[in-house]
Amino acid sequence: MKQVVFISGKGGTGKSTLVSSLSILVENKMIADCDVDAPNLHILLKGDVQKKDDFFGAKEAVIDPELCVKCGLCEETCRFDAIEECKVSVMKCEGCGACVLVCPQNAIKLEEVKTGETYVSKTNRGTFSNALLDIGAEGSGKLVTEVRKNVNNYKKKEEWVLIDGSPGIGCSVIASMTGADAVIAVSEPTKSGKSDLERVLGVARYFEIPAFVCINKYNLNLQVTKEIEAFCEQEGFPVIGKIPFDETVVRALREFKTPVEAGNSVVTQEIKNIWSRINDEMKKLESVS
Repeated sequence: MKQVVFISGKGGTGKSTLVSSLSILVENKMIADCDVDAPNLHILLKGDVQKKDDFFGAKEAVIDPELCVKCGLCEETCRFDAIEECKVSVMKCEGCGACVLVCPQNAIKLEEVKTGETYVSKTNRGTFSNALLDIGAEGSGKLVTEVRKNVNNYKKKEEWVLIDGSPGIGCSVIASMTGADAVIAVSEPTKSGKSDLERVLGVARYFEIPAFVCINKYNLNLQVTKEIEAFCEQEGFPVIGKIPFDETVVRALREFKTPVEAGNSVVTQEIKNIWSRINDEMKKLESVS
């Protein structure tokens, strides 16, 4: 099963719109939303949740007051200032376990903490895996890994996995990319969009994952579009698509519809072309390997 991850250096480039459109056009696939901090793909997929689980992705120290002799060693040892008067501040504790090691009374232990929820849904476009990180919780990369595990746990004979990654270059993006067959970086023709694209392509190159570029709303700034194309040609990242800006796409999204469902033939045709080019590039990679 081939895994294609759609990423972006910044939010708002149209990555999720592209993935949701492809979820209609591509056959024999599964879908995953690895943006666990602010997931939105489920809004367009309209699936029925088949399985929901709490995710425990962190640990925090708990002090047993009956065993504690208030020696203060834990407070002195904690580099995060999470312990004061033998009480642990949940918001400060990083779960490192240093306090557990120094406690002479074995009065401290680490307990698992719920940091999010995972979902597996049935949609008319295929099995869909996603998750939501709890407010203020950490460990988004671990939760992304769990989302991708659920894809493998529920796969049947699907040929593709379309993964909507999170924006940026942090651990959640790296977790989205790891083990993928290809990365599609979606950019917009702005100076910040170009800069963020360069950063995220650098991450893909570091992990030696084949990367390709799609420029969304390319006709809003043709000069920057040319600059992005020049950069991609110089660095060896093929541009496999240029989607034009169309106000009807915005109106469709307000009604929770993709450009495909809204009947936008121009945008739909370019998205079809993008998928055809992805297939061609994947075949080239297979022939080389």
